[in-house]
Order: sequence, then C-alpha cells, then structure tokens
Amino acid sequence: MQKNKSHSSILPPQTIGIIGGGQLGRMMAIAARYMGYRIIVLDPTPNCPTAQIADEQITAPYDDMNAIRELVEKADVVTYEFENVDLEAARYIEAKGKLPQGAYALEVTQNREAEKTLMKENGIPVPPFSIVRDGKECRTALEHTSFPAVIKTCRGGYDGKGQLKLESESDIEAAVRFAEQGGTFIIEEWIDFDKEISVVFTRSQDGEIAFFPLAENVHRDHILAETYAPANVPETVKEKALAAAKVLAEKINVVGTFAIEMFVKGDDIYINEMAPRPHNSGHYTIESCNVSQFEQHIRAICLLPLKKIEQHKPALMINVLGEDVGRAQKALQRLPEASVHLYGKVEAKPKRKMGHITFIADNFEELAALKKAYEEDLD
Repeated sequence: MQKNKSHSSILPPQTIGIIGGGQLGRMMAIAARYMGYRIIVLDPTPNCPTAQIADEQITAPYDDMNAIRELVEKADVVTYEFENVDLEAARYIEAKGKLPQGAYALEVTQNREAEKTLMKENGIPVPPFSIVRDGKECRTALEHTSFPAVIKTCRGGYDGKGQLKLESESDIEAAVRFAEQGGTFIIEEWIDFDKEISVVFTRSQDGEIAFFPLAENVHRDHILAETYAPANVPETVKEKALAAAKVLAEKINVVGTFAIEMFVKGDDIYINEMAPRPHNSGHYTIESCNVSQFEQHIRAICLLPLKKIEQHKPALMINVLGEDVGRAQKALQRLPEASVHLYGKVEAKPKRKMGHITFIADNFEELAALKKAYEEDLD
C-alpha cells in the first residue's frame, strides 16, 4: 500500500500533471489555475476538455510509457481524473514519488471483486454477492441468489454499462450467456432501496478527513440525473455512512477527493461502489460550499492544509446530457439563478455528460420552484 507522501508542499507556479482530459480533469485544472498552478494533461484526444484549460497537453494513450515518463519529468505532482488508469503507469509514477493518491486505490476500484471483498472483510455492509467466471459458475450461484439481482463485469463498465438486471429465474439463461463472454463477473442481490446517497470527502496525506455534506442522488437510465445536498436522511444513516467511509479511507490510504455511493433502505446502508477521484455528485460544492471538491483535491495532493468545509445553502445539481445542451444554453439566458457549467466537449451525443447546472437556495422548497422553472422553460 502506498506511502507516497510529498516531502514538501507543491506551490504555485509548480506544475500539476493530470491523467485524463475529461470534465473532472477540467474542473481540477480550473481550481488549480485559480490558485496559480501550471497544468499539463495526458489524454489521447487533442483539445480535450482539460486541455482547453491546461498549459500543455501530451497527446498519447494512457498506457504509453514514453508519454508517462514525459509527464513525470514535466510535472511536480501527478493526479488522475478517472479510475481506469493503466496500473503499470500508476506504479511507475508512484515509484518516482509523484503520485500521492498511489496505485492501490486504483487496484481496488478497477476490480469489483477486490472492492466488494475489501468491504466485506472490514465489516462494511454490501449487498449479498457471488463471484463467477463462466456460465456454469453463474448458473450455480443463481441457484442460491434471491431475485431480483444484477450481474456485472468485474472490470470496466460505468453509467449502467457492463451489467444486466435479472428480474426472476426466467432470466438465468440470459445471465449465463452474459457470463460466457469471458472475464470475471459479480452477481449481487438487488437492493430495493429508498434512496441513493454518496459520501464525498477529501483525505490529506497526513490522514485528516474533511467530509462534504451527504448528497442524495436520482438516477435515470443508470446515469446520474440530479443531486440534492444535504441529503434528507436520518441522523443514524448519516452516522453509518460516515463511519463506513472512514474505515474504507483508512484501509485504502486515500489521498485526495474520493466518493462512495450507497443505497439507503430504512436506517440501513449498503455500499454500491467507490470512485478514487472527484465525483459527479460533488459538483454542487463549487457554488454551495466554501471550498469545492476540486480545490480540496488539489490541496490534498499538493500537501496543503484542507479547508474546514461549510455549506452556505442547500443545492440542486442537474446533469446536462447531449440532448440537453440547448436547454442549458436557454437557462443561461432565462434563469440567472442557474449556474451553468458546459465542459467544452465537441460532440453532443445522447446520454453523454456535456455539463451540469447548479441551483442554490435557502431551502428545498425554493429549489423545487427553481427546478420547476427550469423544466417549464424547456417546453
């Protein structure tokens, strides 16, 4: 497990390297540029969203070791904006003393088997699960599984990709075919949850943890649609969620901003998955808190003290997908209460995250009114 603590703070105008050029890297870069840092990004797509903010781009695949070596040479510290970073590259950067997040968090979050096993071994509540490697093992596991259930690939897959919901025993044959495509799979019993929440926090290199207010999430077609913060959950749920997050943060030795998605059923929580980087459900922090998840992440990796988090007002974040870009532009014209963020992506594909909108207000009733105004404005 990594112990890659910087010997001294990384200070502006030193250079931060970012692996991944999507919207998370872009918002990291914006926060860092405000503070005075230089930014270099590694991404295979020219003029990617992060490159539009960065000082320099290395245009190469993520597993190109020559590009990784160039990044390490030019950057004083390196971070990543997504979890499917090449592990060999991550270990190389860590060995050079420039990856405070380390490679272990990637090892765990890239593999659902490792992720769920770590949780179970540490007494963290997870849905009942089985690991299978072929159709025969899948059929056997489903004989001992309550329906509905879901089968997922252990590697890859996001926003609902790489998984199949199993409503009843009539779906067993479809699951067997799914498991015969090669690889390792996890079968989980479906949690009939009341709510979905996420815990977004930042952990320093010294082990200090700063929690953002719990976020309550609404998904549509497996894609995050809306986030409300703070989450409307009982205090017992909040305590359980934060306690589980603390255990996992220490076991993984998290550095930087990290997110854990959870299901809530009654007063119980079940961990769904983790992300070793800033998270879509934490975007509301830009307007709603005294420090964003992105600035706090930069502070952690650069060995700067974390800020004590305060939320000014309740927030609602709405994702802008490819089919919603015109609506977001209209909101800029008609709704001054809307903080509109568009990510600079060239092609607006359906279901692709192109931006987000945040509303803040004194209470949730006012947020509901703003949401209604936004939706009415779309008609």
